[in-house]
Amino acid sequence: MKAYRSYEDLPRIKLPLGQEVFISDSTIRDGSQMPGIVMKKKHKIQIFEYLNRIGIEKLETFVYNERDREAVREMLDRGYEFPEVTGWARANPRDIDFVLDMDGIKETGILMSVSDSHVIDKMGLKSREEAEKKYTEALQYAVDHGLRTRAHIEDMTRADNEGFVFPLVEKLLEIDPDCTIRLCDTLGYGMPFPEVDEPYGIPYIVKRLREIGTKNIETHVHDDYGMSVACSLAGYWYGANWSSLTFLGVGERAGNAELEKVALFLITRVEGFQKYDLRSITEFAEFMEKEIGIRVPRNKSVVGKNIFAHESGIHTAGVIKNPFTYEPYPPEIVGGKRLLMIGDSSGLEVIRFKVEEALNELMHVGIKLDKNDPRIKAIQTDIQKLYNEEKRVSAISDEELKKYVEKYFMLQPIIEPIGEEHSAEEPNLDKNAG
Repeated sequence: MKAYRSYEDLPRIKLPLGQEVFISDSTIRDGSQMPGIVMKKKHKIQIFEYLNRIGIEKLETFVYNERDREAVREMLDRGYEFPEVTGWARANPRDIDFVLDMDGIKETGILMSVSDSHVIDKMGLKSREEAEKKYTEALQYAVDHGLRTRAHIEDMTRADNEGFVFPLVEKLLEIDPDCTIRLCDTLGYGMPFPEVDEPYGIPYIVKRLREIGTKNIETHVHDDYGMSVACSLAGYWYGANWSSLTFLGVGERAGNAELEKVALFLITRVEGFQKYDLRSITEFAEFMEKEIGIRVPRNKSVVGKNIFAHESGIHTAGVIKNPFTYEPYPPEIVGGKRLLMIGDSSGLEVIRFKVEEALNELMHVGIKLDKNDPRIKAIQTDIQKLYNEEKRVSAISDEELKKYVEKYFMLQPIIEPIGEEHSAEEPNLDKNAG
């Protein structure tokens, strides 16, 4: 009989093909294109530092202007093994020269748009054949000048893959057999289901890329339909060895697949996968919110302030007895902190727990109380009265709870003898308090 009562009891999954998988971060490149966001040099350097702490293998960056190049020079000067700083270019020699001018960059991505909308309408090319010539010549130029390459196959999930894209990829691999082919789901049309044919099926496209001899396959999925993380994981499942992600999913429109979600899934759910250290990512999210202006919803998975916050009676009681009951992973994995809160749905168990904490802090004594202690019940009654009369619209803060503890546990012996059990002044706990 199987019993799942701890994180260690839960089985981990295995990638069917058993390949080693990696992450390439695009927070500084794609993320900086998010409307309303301006990343200064110091921001890019700090993001680089966080990625180094996590252990992300690569990041990509623009090198077109001097402020970008200054940031890249400083990253390179730090001499870190990870993340490797890579470049990005459009499919022309002049762009690639910008990358070549950055001493220390050994790899570049090259943008290759493949949908007819992009080729004809956006780029103004006359035909797919003209696009193919442009892309193969650009890749050849990069290889001839000693760069490792990534081909960013833009808008692949709205392209004629069998008729145009896969033959193009075969020609690219003839030029550079080790070229990483980036499957770009540019508008989030991709689906993670194996039964879905091209152009939408991420599993289908990955399998076809493997069949034509692609050694290195990378997904780059936008989140317009909210499927980016699922599609990125499906890419790994069917044979991709890289995924291009951004922290918090920043990027154009709805953004990209979130690095923190994919990395957490890998280290907590996949067998034998422990190479990323996520203890700094809650701090990383706070940095992005404070310094760059990315609003992090309270209920955002992995790094939201509510991820380890518990208020309802059933949940808090369960977590107090065994955190595994209502927490999918321990807070310390992501640098988070458990927060037990008292609100309108809280029961006696969490009040008892919080009162014990308050007594320890106020009186420096370790004490165990019964949740049916009349003083605990009196505190619950007072708190529920606030919500019943709709005087309160927020949780009770720790400081406010201390006032109740002082009243019922420290002042009570003084006021009871004069028959004024509730004569002590009520704590100021209206909706504006705290």
